[in-house]
Amino acid sequence: MRTPAAMKSFLLVLSFVVLAGCASGPRIDKSHPSVNFDSRIQFVVVHYTSASLERSLALLTHGEVSSHYLIGDDRNATVYQLVDENLRAWHAGESEWQGRTWLNSSSIGIEIVNPGFRDTPTGRVWYPYSEAQVQALIALLKDISARYRIAPQHIIGHSDIAPLRKLDPGPLFPWKRLADAGLAIWPDAGAVAREQARFAAQMPSATWFQQGLARLGYSTPQTGEMDVATRHVLAAFQMRFRPARFDGSPDAESAAILQVLSQTKN
Repeated sequence: MRTPAAMKSFLLVLSFVVLAGCASGPRIDKSHPSVNFDSRIQFVVVHYTSASLERSLALLTHGEVSSHYLIGDDRNATVYQLVDENLRAWHAGESEWQGRTWLNSSSIGIEIVNPGFRDTPTGRVWYPYSEAQVQALIALLKDISARYRIAPQHIIGHSDIAPLRKLDPGPLFPWKRLADAGLAIWPDAGAVAREQARFAAQMPSATWFQQGLARLGYSTPQTGEMDVATRHVLAAFQMRFRPARFDGSPDAESAAILQVLSQTKN
């Protein structure tokens, strides 16, 4: 017969064994993997920081926002990884693209150190991106796109997904360079010229613009009127594809670009 002390020791050992079994969790059979899945990462969203490198690092690592990558403004345009790609970073905020909302959950965020713009008595002045930054961005996007099979139309700007409140990455962002590298969409100039001549003879309606912008991916009101919200969306579209003028006013060239992109979008 066990003594009380021996019984106590036996019960203690037994409890450790039971707890160890519970801690290991259920036995899971992983021999039947499904083929029906895709990556959480569907988009890449590009931003500028509106701050210096030091300030950008502080905000993105200890502030209320974050991004997966930050491209610096030093001579070599150092690329910093701030958040693991498998984790959600807080860079997109309230956003929508192609019907998907709150893109933090489905995107990789890339911030680029750039002041954005300054307002002067003669108008707004935008800051360019350095050649080193552009090259670093292209290399990074090629790597991400290859690993996650991200199509060019899914590499977008913050102003695309939040046109009512964001302007980054701005009109000097090199979307054409990215398109030439197979990393973005861009309209064929010849096709735009042909369509522009047609639209110059008869401008499409506000409904046409709203439907076309929505088909491309922009969250656009469908009011049938060129209201303030629609003009903001149109301005974001123009800033990306016709950065020489992005006042949100409908015109034949904007209509032509939208038509060509709608025809060629995958």
